[in-house]
Amino acid sequence: MGTTVGVVGAGQFSGSFLPLFRSHPDVDGVFITDHQPSRMERAASQFHLDGTFPSFEALLQSDVECVAIFTQRWTHGPLVLEALEAGKHVYSTVPMGISEAEIREILDAVRATGLVYMMGETSYYYPAAVYARERNSAGDFGRIFYAEGDYVHDMDLGFYDAYRFSGGEHWKETASFPPMLYPTHSIGGVLSVLGQRAVSVSCLAVRDDRDDGVFDRSVSMFDNDFSNATALFELAGGAIMRTNEMRRVGYPSHIRESRYRYFGTEASFEQLAEVSVWQDKNGVTDISGLLVPQPLPEGEPGHGFARVHDRSRLPASYSGLPTGHEGSHHFLADDFVRAVTTRTLPPVNAWVAAGFTLPGIVAHQSANRGGERLPVPEMGDPPATAR
Repeated sequence: MGTTVGVVGAGQFSGSFLPLFRSHPDVDGVFITDHQPSRMERAASQFHLDGTFPSFEALLQSDVECVAIFTQRWTHGPLVLEALEAGKHVYSTVPMGISEAEIREILDAVRATGLVYMMGETSYYYPAAVYARERNSAGDFGRIFYAEGDYVHDMDLGFYDAYRFSGGEHWKETASFPPMLYPTHSIGGVLSVLGQRAVSVSCLAVRDDRDDGVFDRSVSMFDNDFSNATALFELAGGAIMRTNEMRRVGYPSHIRESRYRYFGTEASFEQLAEVSVWQDKNGVTDISGLLVPQPLPEGEPGHGFARVHDRSRLPASYSGLPTGHEGSHHFLADDFVRAVTTRTLPPVNAWVAAGFTLPGIVAHQSANRGGERLPVPEMGDPPATAR
C-alpha cells in the first residue's frame, strides 16, 4: 500500500515533479490544487493526475497523506505549518520560511507530530556537492577550513518572466524578494559537505540602481532594495563559509546557477560555470567531465545526470523521465516518498532545512544593519527517526 500526494501550485516548477510523483511505485495517487482553476485543470489533464481540489483547505480536509508545496517562496512557512497541523507529511520547495519564528514553529510541529518534513533543496544532490561529500568522507581534503557557495542567477535570465507569471499585474512588488532570504542553494551546497552549522554572520549588500521598479523600496512588499549580497559566516567547527546571492550579475546562470569551492589542509576543489578542478599539493586535476549533467534527448526539458550520480538507487519507473537542476529532481522526489513510506528522516529534514535557511535570514538582518556581526540561533538536533 503506497501513499498519496496532493500538490499545491500548478505553476512552472511543479510540472517537473508531477510526473515523478505520478510514476513512483510507492505513490498510489497524485492530486493538485491551485488558486487558478484553469491552470489546475490543465496540469491534471497533462499529467494524468487522479483528481483536483478546489482549495488548499479542501486538500487538507481530505484523506490525502502528503502535501507537496510549490507556491511562491514567501508563502511556504504558513502553508507548511497548516499542513503539518492537519496531519499531512510535507514536501516544500525552498526556502523553509522567511523568519526565525516560522522556522521554529515548523520544527515544533514536526517534533510534536512525528510527521515527515522535507525541503526540496536541489544543491544537496548537485554533482559538486555529491563529489565533495565523497572526498570529504574519505578524508581527502584533510580539514576543510574555508568554503564558498554562490547562487548567481541574474534577473535577466528567467527571473523577470517567472515573477510576471506568478505575480500578475503587481509582480514588481514581489520580484524584490531579498536575495539572502533565498539562501539555500548557496548555503546548502557547503553545509551538506562540511556537516557543520553557521553560528554567526556579517553580511554586506549592494543597493540596486537599475531603476526599473524592481528592488525599489517604494514598490517592494519586502521593503528591500538589495539585489546582491555577500555574507561571511563562522561555522561551529571553526571553519569559515562565504556565500554570494546575486540577482544583477554578468554570469551565465543558464549554464550553472550555483557553484562551490572547498579549501582543505590537504586538497581543494574549485568550480566555475563550465570547469571544475581538484587540486592538491602536487597539482591540478580537471574533473569537469564527472560533474557535467549529460544532455537529454532533443525536445526534453532540463538536463540529465552526471557521472557521480548513483542512479541505481532510483525506481526503475523513473527511467526516461526528464530531470533538472543538475540531475537533482529524481533524487528529491524519491527521497521524500522513501522517507514517508519508511518513516525515516529524509536527508534535508526540518533541522537540516533550518540550518540551510536561517543563516540567510540573519544575514539579511546583518546587511540591513550595515554588516553588523550577528549570532545565528541554534535550532537543536532532530530525533533519531520520524514516528
